[in-house]
Amino acid sequence: MAELPLIIDDRETPKFWVNRATMVEPGILEQEREKIFDKCWLYVGHESELQNVHDFRTRRVGGRPVIFTRSSEDNINVLVNVCTHRGMILETRKEGNGRNMRCFYHGWSFNTDGKLTSMPQEEDYPDGWKKSERCLPRPPHVDSYRGFWFLCWDKDQSESLFDYLANATDYIDLVADQSDTMMQISGGSHLYSMHANWKLLAENSADGYHAMTTHNRYIQMISASGADFKKRTGGGKGLGGGAADLGNGHAAVGASDHSKGDRPAGLARAFHSEEAGKDYKERRQHLAEKFGEEWTDRILGGRNVVIFPNLVIVDLGMGCTVRTFYPEEPGYMEITSWELSPPEVTDTLNDARKSDFLTFWGPAGLATPDDVEALSRCQKGFASYKIDPWNDLSRGMDKAHPASTDELQMRVFWRKYNELMTGEAVQEESGVYEKVDMIARTGK
Repeated sequence: MAELPLIIDDRETPKFWVNRATMVEPGILEQEREKIFDKCWLYVGHESELQNVHDFRTRRVGGRPVIFTRSSEDNINVLVNVCTHRGMILETRKEGNGRNMRCFYHGWSFNTDGKLTSMPQEEDYPDGWKKSERCLPRPPHVDSYRGFWFLCWDKDQSESLFDYLANATDYIDLVADQSDTMMQISGGSHLYSMHANWKLLAENSADGYHAMTTHNRYIQMISASGADFKKRTGGGKGLGGGAADLGNGHAAVGASDHSKGDRPAGLARAFHSEEAGKDYKERRQHLAEKFGEEWTDRILGGRNVVIFPNLVIVDLGMGCTVRTFYPEEPGYMEITSWELSPPEVTDTLNDARKSDFLTFWGPAGLATPDDVEALSRCQKGFASYKIDPWNDLSRGMDKAHPASTDELQMRVFWRKYNELMTGEAVQEESGVYEKVDMIARTGK
């Protein structure tokens, strides 16, 4: 562990500093895995990825291999992707459909409920040996909220998923309510890596301060095409609506003050056809009839949400991106991202969303390479952490209503981080977020 405190949270000065040792020391990463990734609720996947019985997806969650699948009884299951015979990874395909999964090593087969169904030469096992005792293990806790599935590896976890999400449920609602049925993952996923500490991406994903400089080339391009970026972003000062502490380390920037938005064409509207604009207006009218004007304005606004520790939902004009990441080393992480879309909207509108997703959020798009470069340079700079040990996240600390270009959202993350790593809980900085009651907004 670092000799200095992990954070300095001085409300009188005020100042908020983060120890750069948290970004580089291997011993700290070991503790993060034990105290954060083994204890918190972690995102597994979206229910729309499993459309059919026996569909499955394989991925790692909290560093452990899992199978995310729909069983023959139409239940969503999360299974540990390790054969119970000799510990080999069971299913090596990223996705597929199959009633049974067969281990390559000795041929043990398991169904999508995790039951051991067969193995070669079963008659050679001794009397009293039972297949029922060799089923695939499951995480101690699995639950979902509005199509978003999570797990928790801590068998002693007493906090429900709903309580853990706290006021982040409002922001998941804003995503889910875009569809009359269920939002759908559009196609596959983006898989990429970054030579930077994982916490830098958590910070960056809700950082409105960097947009005007780091993503200047994109801003210049859309401005040249006719889009009014400064009008859309409050005079070029980041997403409108400020920042919000959602509890439990979760935070959001964007339309947190119920400000109006103009999605889904948004910032990139100038790139799209008149037909897409017409489809958008019709969609907006439909949502307003269903939810009322206030909630519709929020749905069609923009927001970046960080759900502690490693789930990000970026719901902007360029589409809705779901992103998760995990540290392999102190200075290296792997990232997975997906695009969510409402299946019932027109092909024209969905094509526009997918185009924007690829153009802006893709690993080779107009934004992600900028962020990769910026965070990688930060990581290189941390080689001098023993000489200059502190990152400064004090911006907006003296404001009653921090802007999206301030750093409340980062401080929220780091206070939860510090609490889990050290056991030291500190008082929240600002007032409690005003949660919107679902019954009140829908009339149901």
